[in-house]
Order: sequence, then C-alpha cells, then structure tokens
Amino acid sequence: MHALLFDKFGGPEVLRWGERPDPIPAPGQALLRMRSVGLNFADVYRRNGNYHLSGTAPWVLGYEGAGVIEQAAAGDQLFPVGTRVGFADMPQANAELVAVDIDKLIPLPDDITFDTAAATLLQGLTAQYLVTDSYKVRRGDVAVVHAAAGGVGQLLVQMLKVRGATVLGVASSASKRAAVLAAGADAACGYDDLPAQAKQLGAGRGADVVYDSIGRTLGDSLAAARIGGTVVFYGMAAGDPDPVDPRLLMDRSLTLTGGDLWNVLTSAAIRRERAAALFAQIRAGKLRPNIAARFALSDGGSAHAYLESRAAIGKVLLTL
Repeated sequence: MHALLFDKFGGPEVLRWGERPDPIPAPGQALLRMRSVGLNFADVYRRNGNYHLSGTAPWVLGYEGAGVIEQAAAGDQLFPVGTRVGFADMPQANAELVAVDIDKLIPLPDDITFDTAAATLLQGLTAQYLVTDSYKVRRGDVAVVHAAAGGVGQLLVQMLKVRGATVLGVASSASKRAAVLAAGADAACGYDDLPAQAKQLGAGRGADVVYDSIGRTLGDSLAAARIGGTVVFYGMAAGDPDPVDPRLLMDRSLTLTGGDLWNVLTSAAIRRERAAALFAQIRAGKLRPNIAARFALSDGGSAHAYLESRAAIGKVLLTL
C-alpha cells in the first residue's frame, strides 16, 4: 500500500508519498480501505516533533477518517466486508489501508458520506460533549466560543444555537468572524475585545459559559465569565495557560473545568450512540459541517501548509 510518510521532524516538506507494507490486523481489528481522512493541528504538532509519536521512522500521521471494510475481524458479524464505517481515534490513518479496533468503528448511514464522517466525527463528538457533559447548556445561556471559525468552533456554535444559547464567537480576522456569524453566532469579536463584548452580550454580567481551546487566553476567559459562570478549558492551541490563582475562582464563584473526549467515549456502545445523535443532527439540517478544502492524501504536504497558514475556515480533508 501507499501512505503519507515522514522520516524526520520538520515542515510540510518532510512529508512524502511512499510504499509501506500492508498492515496486518491484530485480533479484534478490521482492515479498512480509506476514502477520506480528517486533518488536525495535532498532526502538525506530531510532524514538528511536539507531540508523542510511537514507533520509529518512517512515521504515519492521522487519527480519524472513513472508508470501507476490506477485511473483517475474525469472528465479527457486525462489520462484514464492504461495510461503510468511520473512526475518530485510531493511529496511522494517513494510508490507503488502516487496521482499526472494531470497538472504535462507527457504522455510517447511507446518507452520511465519507467526507461528512471524516469532517465531523472527531470534532463533532468533541463539540457534543462540551455542550452536554462539560457544561449542560440551557436555553437563554450566554456562551463564548474561542477559535469559533475552526472545525470544532463552527460545530460548537451550531450546537449551542440548537440548545437555545446566545453565542459570541471569537476569531482572529474579519473573514473568520464573518464565517462565525454565518454559522449562526449572534455576535463575533476579536481577542482584544473579548471581556467587554461578553459583558455587553450578557447584559452587563458576562457569559454563563466560555469554551477555551487556546490556552493562553484563559485569563480573558475567566474575565469574560459572569459571577458564578463556568470556563471549560479543552485545548492549548497557542500554548500553556498562565497559572490561575484559586482565590480568583473563590472571589467570583467561578467554575473552571477541563474537558477531554476520551473520558467520555468509554465504550463502543457510547461511541456509536453519540455518533448516531451527531448524524441525526446533520440529517435534520441542524448541523452543517463546513469543509474548507480537500487535498489528495498523496499531496498531504500541501494540505499541511494550508492548515498551518491559518487560512482554513472549517475542516481540511485528505481524500483517496
């Protein structure tokens, strides 16, 4: 098979399209022929050497995608050959063939395309737990979303609106703020305006919940929350946050909580149940994935360069 490989850490130019032995599925794994793969900043960080990578070079990136069962797992009747499936957390997805644990496979309904699955499973399931588990959003809540023009951000904005929240999206440029408004946000602002804009939208009180995936903005997120409000910290796209003095939380009765998808997807049944709910929202038109661009997997270096340019508004896909 062919895969997108790299032998050393560095920029997009280290990626190459090369041959590699076909993966041999372990017990409890099926072999999947890929059709669409989601590209994430975590792939960039691993390519740069900033995230953990197991094994030795040449390495293969990628953790999410969709395709067709090429070889069923021994004894498994749920996913026979030819079944359309997706997954959100299996390594080495940037290849023509991927061995995937059957517990991590998600069946795709006929009306969910490979591209839709690859564009929504990881980030859509993340947005889903943020509005249901990290903080239960109620009608009338004022919510702030950092990086609101990104893959998670746009889906999160839409899910918040479905639940009846008033949403302020934070984005770094005018074009991205326009995309945030197009996704359904009630208002959009830059990072310099966040606390003041949140207070204005929250009738002088601030936001009920702030979703922070940036890290370095955590201080502004706490300032944007109302007395008794909640900040959900779930990412560090711009680096580690500054330490938080717990007296600040005490003085304003704030809640600071973390969020991680893998603490939620604790079984195959939960994974598939939540994915089915995600697909139902897409089917009903309540959730509209925004695909920023498609690149051939063999041209993965161009896709990485595009993602790193910060020009992408929505999800970048690698297709086969």
